[in-house]
Amino acid sequence: MTAAAAALAAAALLLTGCSASPGSAATSGSATSNATGDATSSKPLIVFAAASLQGSFDALAKSFQKSNREYPVAPIRYDGSQALATQIVNGTDVDVIAFADQKSLEPVTKAGLAGKGTIFATNTLRIAVPPGNPKGIRDLSDLTKPGLKVVICAPQVPCGTASQTLLENAGVQLTPASQETNVTSVVTRVENDEADAGLVYATDIAASDGKLDGITPAGADKVVNSYPIAVANKAPSSKAAHAFVSFVLSSAGQRILSQYGFGKP
Repeated sequence: MTAAAAALAAAALLLTGCSASPGSAATSGSATSNATGDATSSKPLIVFAAASLQGSFDALAKSFQKSNREYPVAPIRYDGSQALATQIVNGTDVDVIAFADQKSLEPVTKAGLAGKGTIFATNTLRIAVPPGNPKGIRDLSDLTKPGLKVVICAPQVPCGTASQTLLENAGVQLTPASQETNVTSVVTRVENDEADAGLVYATDIAASDGKLDGITPAGADKVVNSYPIAVANKAPSSKAAHAFVSFVLSSAGQRILSQYGFGKP
């Protein structure tokens, strides 16, 4: 190679290096990290959680981020556990799964997409009524009074399954005005005076900021929902997912759940 050719090659190499953007290295590193299932700042943690977990999991995610800045958390997807399970089985990406009962996790487990998980919290039912309890409801039998509009969760979702069990145990045959796809919808309908009463979780009453009064029905302590949490087998951000689950199970995470009305596992 002549001296002129060598100089030209060196200049071209220098120009190529200068034209590379600062994001090029990050993109390359992110691709490597994503291929191995590790979390990076460009791959937020994906959490699917039961609707009844909304307040507590928003708080958990915020606290987790403070001590784990390397693991950003995407806005958590909340819905009925059954609806979320369907989305996961149909191929939607997810890292962490937190449902309102073990039964709802079974389709995901049977599809080989997650293990059985670990129970991290418990919850029980309450009769939700407007402040002051204008209809004078005292127990489940009062929900059958003529003209009373009562809403509950559909039997396919955990709060609905628990509601059916509670009513059957009490020998109460209820014809609800509607059956909602998640407990948040039941809460909303009672808060908006679209219903006189509804069966919700104790945590929903605690989170209502005085918009609801809660009545503890007889036998509620015998119908307890146990909440499992699991890392998806093909989690895009596996390290972040395991770190988040560990935080939820830690004493700090359990304190936050307790503040939102959840019982111990």
